[in-house]
Amino acid sequence: MVDTTRCAAALLALLLCAGCSASRGPQEPDPPPDGPFDYQLGGAYEPAADVETVVRDATGEPADGRYSVCYVNGFQTQPQESARWRAEHPDLLLRGGDGEPVADPEWPDELLLDTSTAEARAEIARVVGETVAACAARGFDAVEFDNLDSHTRSEGRLTADDNLALASVLVAGAHDLGLAAAQKNAAELTGRARDEAGFDFAVAEECAAFDECPAYTDAYGTVLVVEYPDTLAAPFDQVCADPETPATTILRDRDLVVPGEPGHLRESC
Repeated sequence: MVDTTRCAAALLALLLCAGCSASRGPQEPDPPPDGPFDYQLGGAYEPAADVETVVRDATGEPADGRYSVCYVNGFQTQPQESARWRAEHPDLLLRGGDGEPVADPEWPDELLLDTSTAEARAEIARVVGETVAACAARGFDAVEFDNLDSHTRSEGRLTADDNLALASVLVAGAHDLGLAAAQKNAAELTGRARDEAGFDFAVAEECAAFDECPAYTDAYGTVLVVEYPDTLAAPFDQVCADPETPATTILRDRDLVVPGEPGHLRESC
């Protein structure tokens, strides 16, 4: 026999609990800690003992015992994925005047995604979201969305508004999976990227070299900075001594090679 009194009490407790959860909203994901980090897009390796945060490619695994950030190209194709996008999602690639996909001039194997319409942005977010979901499933803590500034390479066919609109969808999807989301570069968009897209922290390349670090630190509490020796005008220790340089700044070799390979470099402020 069913005890209707106990069932009613259980249902009431469930409803009350659900109401409390709804009023609090989802828990905000934590940004990276303030300690040293490593940028390992060129290949995964065991981090130094003091490293608290590791950024690795979406094809890799999170670093054991470290806060791990998953690199995802949110606005352009990865070189190894360009053929798949051409075959499976040709309508999502930005086209030039000749009808051919527009490539990044500095990375010609990367094709720009067409963020110009709400319909395209929704479908791009769905496809990119599959990669983000895989990062979450493997245990990453956050995701870094690269090439927010792709509109500057679009021959005038895309705008910052287009990319920020896509960013807001990508960030919301990451948050739904419990991941924090990082703005990558695009110093001129930091305020809008934080307020309109909802990014939680930033990953900035060469902000010390180009005097852009305050643009990021004014917007975010956590900024992971990667500098390269070929663009620094001063020795790295002087860069670190500059009060505008975030403590979470590292110097890496341009190709991000692993230890033991020629040219590997990693120093930390």
